[in-house]
Amino acid sequence: MARINDHPNSWRKNLTVLWFGTFMAGIGFSEVMPFLSLYVDTLGNFSHDQLSLYSGFAFAATYLVTALASPLWGKLADRTGRKLMLVRASAGMAIVFFLMGLVTNVWELIGLRLLQGVFSGYISNANALIATQVPKSKSGQALGTLVTGNVSGTLLGPLLGGILASLFSYRVTFFITGFLLLSVFFLTLFLVHEDFKPVAKTMMLSTRGVIKRLTNSKLVFGMFITTMIIQAANNSIAPILALYVRQIMHNSATTTFYSGIVAAVPGIATLVAAPMLGKLGDRIGTDRIIIIGFFLAIVVYIPMAFVTNIWQLIALRFLIGIANASMLPAVQAILAKNTPFEVTGRVFSWNQSFQAMGNVAGPMIGSVISSEFDYAGVFISTAVLVVLNLILVYNNTRVMRKNRA
Repeated sequence: MARINDHPNSWRKNLTVLWFGTFMAGIGFSEVMPFLSLYVDTLGNFSHDQLSLYSGFAFAATYLVTALASPLWGKLADRTGRKLMLVRASAGMAIVFFLMGLVTNVWELIGLRLLQGVFSGYISNANALIATQVPKSKSGQALGTLVTGNVSGTLLGPLLGGILASLFSYRVTFFITGFLLLSVFFLTLFLVHEDFKPVAKTMMLSTRGVIKRLTNSKLVFGMFITTMIIQAANNSIAPILALYVRQIMHNSATTTFYSGIVAAVPGIATLVAAPMLGKLGDRIGTDRIIIIGFFLAIVVYIPMAFVTNIWQLIALRFLIGIANASMLPAVQAILAKNTPFEVTGRVFSWNQSFQAMGNVAGPMIGSVISSEFDYAGVFISTAVLVVLNLILVYNNTRVMRKNRA
């Protein structure tokens, strides 16, 4: 199927609306993190072990289902259009959040967290829609800008969730978030434009057919693995970050405050750097940008294990944010530049599945390493993960360097 011609500048308006949508989706996925276990605790009389177990189920449920459901939604997006999937995801998320504020027991909450994963796909379809509309020469800049929506939402989500829960209650926080996601639904429905001709089910490509349409399937699947490892590396330190700050600050009363700063700094750096690095990648080569990002991450993660004060950690975390700005948007741009229009939805949904798997694997890796060794060991093991990813990406992007030569 030939690529559909959209209005010349519709992608710019779509980018603005979808930036807000991915921003709110990022908030929706992250804002419950500061109080999710506390909310679980209000739903029953649990022992310490039960509370840890149920909180873990509630946390992981969304990402596990996202990993399974994303390819199904991606296939449907390639048949019916990305806008329909954006509307479906935003409406579903809004309803689920409203219902989370009404649960009466922990199993209802876990069930709704599972359902939240079923209604995933807003971010991957936003990326797919922009990737199919923006000129290839500007895909790095556009996708770099779009990724800052999700990053900044994920960054501000825990802060917003903590404030709302403190001012109101856990339940009211879910209602407010549901209302904000409902606004995303209406903005997407009325302002996002997509010229898309539905594809008959009989004309849809099988998974093998999609792979055959890829000009470089090795590169594309390599990017999936790269996405998973990036997410695993970023999240491997999540379980121990506040504990590491407390250790560095010798149980200071300001530990909580500085833990928030340490957690937020990478997102701020990514927000500022991603559009600029995406634009630079369009000019000098996206593969070069991502490799530079890996080198920077390796150089930064290792000294994190040996910091002696909080300001050293904050400075290094800022540099990690710049490294992230050169990695995740670069992956999206490489996928956009190497994926035919008619299978973009499925390719980006597969990438979201691998991203979700990284979100699950990262904290597990961090927890195991910190229990077997110490907090410093988590940063060293994360650096090793990045080295493996660098080798993988360098080999997979060899064809891009040959084409440029």
